[in-house]
Amino acid sequence: MVKKAIYLILVTFVICCQAYAQSPEISLREFASGQIKKGVRSIGMGGDGATWGNYALVWRDSSTALADVGNTRYTNGNNFSFDAVGVTTPALWHGMTVYAIALSQNANDVSASLKSPGLGPVAVPTHGDGNDNALFIKAALPLNKQFSFGVLLSYERSQYDAATDNTPGGFVRYQTNWLPSGGFGFTYQPDTRFLFGFRALFNQDMEERIDNTSSAEGIAASQEYRLGASIGLWEDALFDIGGNIRSKQDHIAGTSSSQVKPNIGFEQNLWNRHFALRAGIDETSGTGGFTLKFQPISVDVAYVNNIGIARVGNLFGQSSNSLIATVIFNYGYFMSKKHSNTN
Repeated sequence: MVKKAIYLILVTFVICCQAYAQSPEISLREFASGQIKKGVRSIGMGGDGATWGNYALVWRDSSTALADVGNTRYTNGNNFSFDAVGVTTPALWHGMTVYAIALSQNANDVSASLKSPGLGPVAVPTHGDGNDNALFIKAALPLNKQFSFGVLLSYERSQYDAATDNTPGGFVRYQTNWLPSGGFGFTYQPDTRFLFGFRALFNQDMEERIDNTSSAEGIAASQEYRLGASIGLWEDALFDIGGNIRSKQDHIAGTSSSQVKPNIGFEQNLWNRHFALRAGIDETSGTGGFTLKFQPISVDVAYVNNIGIARVGNLFGQSSNSLIATVIFNYGYFMSKKHSNTN
């Protein structure tokens, strides 16, 4: 029995490592689009996108526009950067609000150990370039004073080209073609002190791998379910706790894996809510951040240590530091001022 248990643990470990290494172009998303979906405030507060970063609460940010920038740097020199722009409509039918954000990410001269039939049976050192481009559309509707519902539609394509370091002429290319993806979420807020939320996300891509000797095509898919609660401890202070279940399947590699991870965060607003500090744990990554807000501008900044390491492992390196920042412009502030002046 002991030998069987050890064998199962080793098999599970190998499967997880294979799942990390076989899709570097999809792993890029953990540094950009995977974070943008949660929002910078949620990232700093432990990454729990089931509560204040829920799709269902987009209507709270109506009549705003934003710009995002982010950078992840590994201690081995690998660097990943992205930028994004988005806009949220004014309140529409029954308070429904639509939010659209476009994102572009680039990574150049990235060091990674990869394997494919053309490169050999074991992972070999490579250097490569990758990019990720995406468009996300969210729509949220307050159902009543307590419940809200939201949906997400995703369009995302990624690619990664690498050449071997020690074998002349060795190369591998990974690329994705879009398949319908998206998610939904809902929140329940019985009073101002408590917020409960659930969020589901379904991603799928038609992935293609091309190397020196062969090519393969198959579906790469993942499903993620987040559940969270936010509790007001005292004036302008929030404690945020949640967890997520994530499963993924890679048909080219013939692997699948599942993970259950926690999200814990804290936020304290100060100076009449013009400034906020936050910190937390996103799965196994430490996070922190702050907000500076003076109408009509607010700035959110988040720091993450070893971003996405529970998902990408050491594919790109052993340790990393990330900074993500958002500048939000509330154009509705001027619309309301103009309206009040006319009256």
